[in-house]
Amino acid sequence: MQEDSPVQNETTPDTAQTERPQRAGRRNRLIVLSAAALVALGLGGIAVATTGNDHPAPTAVSLDAQSRAEAGSRADRSTRESSTPAAPSVSPTASPSAASASPTPAKTAKAKAKPKPKKTTKPTPAWVDPMPGAAVTSCYGQRWGTLHAGIDLALPSGTPIHAAAAGTVTQAGDASDGYGNSVFIDHGNGYLTHYAHQSRIAVTVGQTVKAGQVIGYEGATGDATGPHLHFEVHQGMWNQIDPAPFMRARGVDLGC
Repeated sequence: MQEDSPVQNETTPDTAQTERPQRAGRRNRLIVLSAAALVALGLGGIAVATTGNDHPAPTAVSLDAQSRAEAGSRADRSTRESSTPAAPSVSPTASPSAASASPTPAKTAKAKAKPKPKKTTKPTPAWVDPMPGAAVTSCYGQRWGTLHAGIDLALPSGTPIHAAAAGTVTQAGDASDGYGNSVFIDHGNGYLTHYAHQSRIAVTVGQTVKAGQVIGYEGATGDATGPHLHFEVHQGMWNQIDPAPFMRARGVDLGC
């Protein structure tokens, strides 16, 4: 028994050397596990610290968050509904002042309508051409050794003859000295006008006429070679003057 003891003592150190690394490995694993557990506990503690000790469990927290979200949604919806402008309510009766303030469509259309231009008649000049558009066949002056005391104006027979100015008819009918059917108009200013060789007379003695009024129609009565108007201006009875400058001074050009 004493001889065997040395052998056992020699093998014990080897066994111990083998078991020490195994125990060290187990300790390391325990240290790692312990550290992991501490980390997990630390994280859990942080989560608990952030939520607070007086709050309910996570499930309760999520339910409370959901209720707050629903409440916020209702508040937001109520805000949007209150901010929507309400349609103006129409009062069944309007005050007289409001009715008068707003014009009716008929009045508005009438106001916008353009006024019709007024018809204006151009006033007749004091003196006019006795036969407008006529050709001059003879002017005032000497002709064939005698005085031609007027202006001859020619157009087709029957052309209307107009009073050169307003006045009163003093003679209407056949005149002497080859004038044929004639009309004399006294203009009340010391001057008379004479219209000879008419085919038909349209006025009577004593009649008042206006400037431009028809007093007869062109013809060839009396001493005439063809239809024409023999027009004279008298300064007093039978004192013939040249009609051309007289009428020109009054705005009428007879072409002589």
